[in-house]
Amino acid sequence: MPLSMKLPTIDSDYLKDILLRLLGIHSPTGYTDPIVREVCEELERLKIPYEITRRGAIRATLPGRSYSPDRAVVTHLDTLGAMVQRSLPNGRLAIVPVGNWSARFAEGARVSLYTDKSVYRGTILPAKASGHVFDEEVDRQPVNWNNLELRIDEDSTSLEDPARLGIQPGDFVGVDARPEFLPNGYLNARHLDDKAGVAALLAAAKRIGERKAELPVECHFLFTISEEVGSGASAVLHGDVAEMVSIDNGTVGKGQNSSEKGVTITMADSSGPFDYHLTHHLLNLCRRFQLPHQRDIFRYYRCDSASALEAGNDIRTALVAFGVDASHGYERTHLSSLTSIAQLLVAYAHSNLVYHRQATMGTIKDFPKTRKTDLSYTQSEQNESLSQVPPRTTD
Repeated sequence: MPLSMKLPTIDSDYLKDILLRLLGIHSPTGYTDPIVREVCEELERLKIPYEITRRGAIRATLPGRSYSPDRAVVTHLDTLGAMVQRSLPNGRLAIVPVGNWSARFAEGARVSLYTDKSVYRGTILPAKASGHVFDEEVDRQPVNWNNLELRIDEDSTSLEDPARLGIQPGDFVGVDARPEFLPNGYLNARHLDDKAGVAALLAAAKRIGERKAELPVECHFLFTISEEVGSGASAVLHGDVAEMVSIDNGTVGKGQNSSEKGVTITMADSSGPFDYHLTHHLLNLCRRFQLPHQRDIFRYYRCDSASALEAGNDIRTALVAFGVDASHGYERTHLSSLTSIAQLLVAYAHSNLVYHRQATMGTIKDFPKTRKTDLSYTQSEQNESLSQVPPRTTD
């Protein structure tokens, strides 16, 4: 990549604004139509063409000099949530989780209940919610979903009342994000996974459009709607995609190397290692642009890449993550992590494919090489993997 190309700047105000808008829209897996419409409208404002699948996943396309093979960057619009299971004798509702999250973080959440005809507000509470009534039993009750109930803010005190209000099993429950953005850059909210990733991708798309530099290859920005339940990117790809980078949260905590600042390049998750060549291409970009970054391995975690591979796609995959403390709970990250990811994505979109002769099938002569001694790229291989964009002195 020419040294005249500087680190791309990112509009952090735009990033925070779009993130706040996304956090204000409930989108539990299975009830994602409202946020799909919002993202489609934003793509139209950015003048980026897109298509949607039958179920609502979005595939936006940024054209390049070459259109086949091409690349993709993927985030997910769906979040954790819940569904109504049944009515309870006290007029409250038993609920089940959508996605994998602890009942501990559901206690006390303010929610919206979406019925076929109405929307009701309510609160998720433990069965014994008041110390003035149950004394120390409040602290002794188990933490599990069988011990939670949804109290709706309507006159509902009997087994029959929810049905009278039009509430049925299977109605979706959207959990309020309760965002709080601080002047020092820390961002607190539920559902930063993965709405923060979506905001970073849209901020990168905005910057790419402003630069007006031709991309070397066509790049698809994908927004999936079922990552939290495992199917994710399984049905939004097409056969020309040779490499795909997922954006998701990075787990910050004991035993992990992720940080709430900078970019976390994920080397492996519970589904196995990510592609060596694509992962090291991203590391090379971080080094070239002096982006703060670290590596990590996530043992109890999987992302859109896993579903894409399990669906039979023969693609290279990698994962870049923004560090999140208390993932799948009341989460926290830092704005600098999101802007760093957006910067990396702009640089990635302007770089060549890791393996530019990535036909569906090829020969070993065309296959990328690693050094036998330490399995690291040579300098010439690093340079070859970076883009040859038109020279620019400012960005």
